[in-house]
Amino acid sequence: MSDQSMAGRSEDPTNRSNLHERLRDRIGQDIVAGRLAPGTIIKAEELRTRYDVSLSVVREVVRVIESLGMLRPIRRVGLVVLAMDEWTLLDPLVIRWRMTEAPARQLRSLTELRVAIEPEAAGLAAQHAPAEAAEEIMGLAARMRSSGRKGDVEAFLTADVAFHRAVLGAGGNELFAAFDMVIGEILSGRTGAGLMPQFPHPDALQWHFDVADAIGGQDPDRAKEAMFKIVAKTDEEMGGVWADEPRHPGH
Repeated sequence: MSDQSMAGRSEDPTNRSNLHERLRDRIGQDIVAGRLAPGTIIKAEELRTRYDVSLSVVREVVRVIESLGMLRPIRRVGLVVLAMDEWTLLDPLVIRWRMTEAPARQLRSLTELRVAIEPEAAGLAAQHAPAEAAEEIMGLAARMRSSGRKGDVEAFLTADVAFHRAVLGAGGNELFAAFDMVIGEILSGRTGAGLMPQFPHPDALQWHFDVADAIGGQDPDRAKEAMFKIVAKTDEEMGGVWADEPRHPGH
């Protein structure tokens, strides 16, 4: 079977979901990487042949990718591949694909966004978090410290994602809360790319505790300061990854 063949000889209900996800990710990554360049015109039948799947699966997947602003149907012409400025860049799928195909630029952009958003979210959480939310955040900081000291990367990632999601949601701002899936993709992508140390820096572990303590103590300035230290440390540690990445490719 060729590398691009995805369906094999059967497409029964038990593997249809996996097939759908694999095709969705393959086309999304091909667009992100430029293998399907902006302005390219393709037809559903061509995708069926290219990826060796049924037309019905192609149509389902195309609807998802259209919804992300990456493809646009043109009547009697086909599907046109759209440029990045049309994409839904903060959708978790787009983030995942870019993390796979263009990790340096993606990590830089997302880390800079975290620096802008997460300290403010921590400050709001210190002002408005319910008591049970503050307790949860403190418990997650303790789990991070325990798993980090053991070098348990997977357990640390799970607690880290949950911590940052909890802080984003605790302040009662629904837009910050909606950023939680983005945080999950950022942290998972960094770990998956081997860019997370097995043993986190002790200062970073302490700063998570400081955020949690400030939220519990209703001290927004201290919460913002501690969260800024966390994301600024990430920026410092990761800077070498994107040091040579142009901000305006093609210019």
